Amino acid sequence: MTATVKYDEVEAGQQIPAVDYRVHRVDLVKYAGASGDFNPIHWNERHAKAVGLPDVIAHGMFTMAQAGRFVTDWAGDPGAVVDYGVRFSSMVVVPDNDEGAVITVSAVVEEKLDGNLVVLALTARSGDSRVLSKARATVRLA
Repeated sequence: MTATVKYDEVEAGQQIPAVDYRVHRVDLVKYAGASGDFNPIHWNERHAKAVGLPDVIAHGMFTMAQAGRFVTDWAGDPGAVVDYGVRFSSMVVVPDNDEGAVITVSAVVEEKLDGNLVVLALTARSGDSRVLSKARATVRLA
């Protein structure tokens, strides 16, 4: 998904194929360093379970970033994103094993607007759970 998408090549209702983003605990540690969010629920299994979580969970903003990455990869230009927002609806549980977790992101072109703008309705899932809801991105296409 590196080619620049052209406004005339998309239609409302068009599906954008899903992409899987694998998440390992080391990714969460790296994200903690970059974001400054060192809450132990994101890296310490003992602490996460002590506060009632099933295991270590990904940062919500990390999850949101993966969906944002999906949009910018599809559009071919990070600067094309005009607006982006989500609500967090479930956790991404990241086990301490070789598989880690998977965040699967897909989208549909919800609407075409004037000015080469399109609105994408995003779906992000991990396992059986929808991890983002009301996820929308407005993108200015070539």
